[in-house]
Amino acid sequence: MCTLHTSLDRKTGGLYLLVLLLIITTNECSFGQAFLHPSPLTCSYSQRTLNIITRANSDSGRTLYQLYANSNTVGNPPLSDDNIPESSISNCKEESNTDSNTEQSVAVIRKRERFYAAQPKLKAGFDDPTDSKILKTAIPSMLNLAVVPIVNSVDTFWVGRLGIALALAGQAAANQAFFTLYFLVSFLPTMTAPLIAAAVGSGDMESAQDRVCEAMFLSTVCGVVGTIMLVGFPRTSLGLVLPKGSPSMAYAVPYLRFRALSMIPALISATGFAAYRGMLDTVTPLKVSLVTNINNLVADPLLIYGISPMVKGLGVSGAAIATAGAETLSGFIYFKLLLKKKLIRFSKLLKPPAWSSVKPLIQGGSAIFARNLTLNVAFLAAARRAQAMDPTGIMAAAYGIVMQIYFVGVVCHIGVQSTAATLVPAARASEGDDAARAMADRIFAWGSIIGVGLGLTQLLALPILVPMFSTVPEVQEAIKVPALISSFIHVLNGPLFAGEGVMLGLGTFKALAISTAMGAGIMVASLCSPLGTTLNGILLSIAAFNLFQAIAMVYHYLKLGPLVKKSGETVK
Repeated sequence: MCTLHTSLDRKTGGLYLLVLLLIITTNECSFGQAFLHPSPLTCSYSQRTLNIITRANSDSGRTLYQLYANSNTVGNPPLSDDNIPESSISNCKEESNTDSNTEQSVAVIRKRERFYAAQPKLKAGFDDPTDSKILKTAIPSMLNLAVVPIVNSVDTFWVGRLGIALALAGQAAANQAFFTLYFLVSFLPTMTAPLIAAAVGSGDMESAQDRVCEAMFLSTVCGVVGTIMLVGFPRTSLGLVLPKGSPSMAYAVPYLRFRALSMIPALISATGFAAYRGMLDTVTPLKVSLVTNINNLVADPLLIYGISPMVKGLGVSGAAIATAGAETLSGFIYFKLLLKKKLIRFSKLLKPPAWSSVKPLIQGGSAIFARNLTLNVAFLAAARRAQAMDPTGIMAAAYGIVMQIYFVGVVCHIGVQSTAATLVPAARASEGDDAARAMADRIFAWGSIIGVGLGLTQLLALPILVPMFSTVPEVQEAIKVPALISSFIHVLNGPLFAGEGVMLGLGTFKALAISTAMGAGIMVASLCSPLGTTLNGILLSIAAFNLFQAIAMVYHYLKLGPLVKKSGETVK
């Protein structure tokens, strides 16, 4: 036995610990009995030995192990407090003389084990059930979400072929104005997905139907108001982005009017997508997006440039009409699918929902609304800074293209976010906090991997992408450095969006809104500083916001969130 102990090195301390515990608890020596049934006379020694055990990799600790091993061989007296050499004890005192040291060591071991358990099991060939569930949910969701920015990128590509920097600047301003209002009211579909996931996870399909109908009714009402604002008063909305007298306004106004016609269908589509996501079905939304956006791809060049000399194109407005038509088709398809799934009923859609049923939705949604409002203010400030940099529209066009490229990657992060918002509450409802925590840990790991991958992919693709979006050399040159900065931001987005998804799924909306407001404050302060006077500085301001958010999301999850382990709780 002594030979066994002395042959172990530092790297086998864990195995060494297990062997020693097995010996202690099974050996019929006096010390073993004292460990199993401690008396007042032996408790202090037992605790001291336990403290030494936690220092299994120390030289002095191993000395006492060997003494213990010798004491349990035939012919040797049992080891006790009376015959432990003082030199061995004094060498161990500083390493193992308090219970707090023991607890700290165990905590470190548990954190390390949790970290390793969270890593994707890539060597298993994606056969791990947790990895498989995450990927089967996230990949179709990413593809579905990526269709829209890719198609918008095609819009930008065709508009860029016009060779007019102001046209690109006007399109970017109109899209910013549209999505500012859209994201303010889209908090309702955002709230719907985790509620449906919880209802489906518990088998309550009637409740799932109620949530979908409530979200669709309220979204439609908000959509009507938004459409009236954008179609009837486009210059008011564009005034948030464009400075007074901007030459881009001539291109932005007609684009926004046509684009706004799709506000209601877009919100219906968002509700439908959230409903299917809550049911863990991401394949159906992908099919819908592919069908509708293929129509957009075909219609873009025809409406922008015309079919023939007899049928002239509509220029920038043609891109808006093509996009609005695709989103209208998408809303119509989702409506039919939800009817077929019996997730909506005309009787519930045509009457306002009871306040008691929508009160939790509104209360939770108010925090998401505040968060979206904060985000919109920050990014409106960034867009306005870019639009005001020069009257030629070159910097504004470059900013619009950079953000277009960047958002193609962002939707992949949103896919991770939606996966977390769906799978974490579903695991918690069906299997408890331990399963939800394990799922969230793994999603954080996947999110980080995807963030690094997206950053590298965008970085390598920039030499190909930049010339595609504009034929104007000045615009191409202005894009280069900001696009590099946005590649780095993807790395920060990995844990950021995973954390936001966990918070959305667990309903910690207020904390999410507060952290977003703080991050947006940092971004706006940066924009108001000398950083905001250059396009590079605008992207660095966005990076500062994302860095703060990433740190806040990880800290909240590990230290403050609902899945934080209680005192004395162990990870199963």
